[in-house]
Amino acid sequence: MTKSVQLEDKTLELLQPIELDVNSGESLAIVGSSGSGKTTLLSILAGLDLPSSGEVYLKSHALHQLNEEQRSQVRANHVGFIFQQFLLVNSLTALENVMLPAELANIDDAEARGKELLEQVGLSDRLAHYPSQLSGGEQQRVAIARAFITKPDILFADEPTGNLDKKTGLNVTDLLFQLNKKLGTTLVLVTHDPKLAARCQRQVEMDGGKLIQISEDSELVEQDPSAISQVG
Repeated sequence: MTKSVQLEDKTLELLQPIELDVNSGESLAIVGSSGSGKTTLLSILAGLDLPSSGEVYLKSHALHQLNEEQRSQVRANHVGFIFQQFLLVNSLTALENVMLPAELANIDDAEARGKELLEQVGLSDRLAHYPSQLSGGEQQRVAIARAFITKPDILFADEPTGNLDKKTGLNVTDLLFQLNKKLGTTLVLVTHDPKLAARCQRQVEMDGGKLIQISEDSELVEQDPSAISQVG
């Protein structure tokens, strides 16, 4: 697949031809400098954006052939997200924030699931607290619980510890991988942190919109613009 945007007088190539498979249940880190294309790649893999050419499959759904409403439904059924900015709803309590995706998905036991997950992330005494009453680490733990409440097949994380201090970031990372392993969720994360990336089973590196390296057990072969990306 490729991704480009048209500017006034030129075409900006955000992603060069890429082929990438992510296996069910594995953890994959996408690393690279700022502007290398890693967040663009993550957005396309998650169905938040579309490639300019090529094919993208998520759990056998051809995302490149779907409209936004259809892709939104695929995300609701299969995907969880964790962002650097937490993105909690300030007017909702910790429990209500965690329950929100489950309620939107019409899951009957949203409250019970939410309480169980908040207990697992060590926030059973913060159920009724609002985001403004929580520390940055606590807010990110709420965001992790929210991401897992629908039991997603695939979890996409964009710099999940970027706004946290070193100690808190380590605790959040431990929690993320514990839940990932317990629930068998496929994990795809973008990070600048080499220690976080090293905890994943596999790493790929982005540079100038290209995949320039894949860890030792795989071999990178640059593809033509019809290359396929497949997740799960």
